[in-house]
Amino acid sequence: MALFSFYNVRKPRQYTHKPIYWDPHKEAMEDRIRKVKREIGMDDQLSAEDYKAEIKGSFIEGTSHLKKSRDRGDDRRSRTYKNVRLLVAAAVLAALFWFLFMQ
Repeated sequence: MALFSFYNVRKPRQYTHKPIYWDPHKEAMEDRIRKVKREIGMDDQLSAEDYKAEIKGSFIEGTSHLKKSRDRGDDRRSRTYKNVRLLVAAAVLAALFWFLFMQ
């Protein structure tokens, strides 16, 4: 009579794709051939890796605030440090406010 059961919760079937045949050596060889052709100028087509290299810095170049932070030398670690420092300062101010006005 029960419509729902908490003990026998069914999980959906997982999709696992297994390729029929994949040769990593052949793929690596094709990549090397493509890079050599590109270096000597025989291949004019751009691959996905080339597009990634071209796009990688374009977002930062399009925004002024990110460009300024990059020029200052800010990286992920320094931004994280600044955020933690801001949170600690806010916690200290909140504790100070609580001690002075709430007690």
